Amino acid sequence: MAPIEIGSEAPCFTLPNQDGKDISLSDFTGKNVLIWFVPRAFGGN
Repeated sequence: MAPIEIGSEAPCFTLPNQDGKDISLSDFTGKNVLIWFVPRAFGGN
């Protein structure tokens, strides 16, 4: 996958949140979203 250009739309994706619940970008259609990835300390996986 090519890098995403600043200001372009993000591709659809689903990831688990901090509680293990799957969250999809499409859940926030029409809203401004800040995507912040934090490495899990001592996650092991």
